[in-house]
Amino acid sequence: MKLIVVSAGLTQPSSTRLLADRLTEAVAQRAEVEVRVVELRDLAVDIANNFVTGFPNTRLREVVEAVTQADGLVVVTPIFSGSYSGLFKSFFDVIDNGALAGKPVLIAATGGTPRHSLALEHALRPLFAYLRAVVVPTAVYAAAEDWGSAGSHGRDPFTDGLGERIARAAQELAGLLSHRAPRGPEEEAVVPFEQQLAALRPVE
Repeated sequence: MKLIVVSAGLTQPSSTRLLADRLTEAVAQRAEVEVRVVELRDLAVDIANNFVTGFPNTRLREVVEAVTQADGLVVVTPIFSGSYSGLFKSFFDVIDNGALAGKPVLIAATGGTPRHSLALEHALRPLFAYLRAVVVPTAVYAAAEDWGSAGSHGRDPFTDGLGERIARAAQELAGLLSHRAPRGPEEEAVVPFEQQLAALRPVE
């Protein structure tokens, strides 16, 4: 199955990409997926030109097609001014609002303070609900303090709260991916809602 990871980090390296990589690794441990990472900063000019011209160029069109045809998505954005970044929102504005219908999506974000974690619930989750995607229950937020404990205390910052959230969200996405119906070359995968709920139940 094809998993597209969309990272809206602006710097290189970035904590947003680091979180995206950790989530990708966790999902890949739980489901057989072919992974492709999309760095939105590389498409910033293409996205802006799309709004000016009214249509995507070849590179942006190929990425949009890959996203809409994927079996599942992991999307990660930095939080600016209490919400997702403008680049992140602009990319998903390019996508038709029915193109992600029924697609499993894991939402995640990074920020300087834990206070911005609610942006996942008041900004990202409503965005993908509008796009009619199936968002996994566990959203993952990483604050600056989640990255700083390994060096000074000699422990992995992913062994406690953040690591647990990553593992739980990855399990939920892997469960949805494993329950997606087989597709023909021109068929959309349609999974009954009851089956989607069953995929999210924790394994006993």
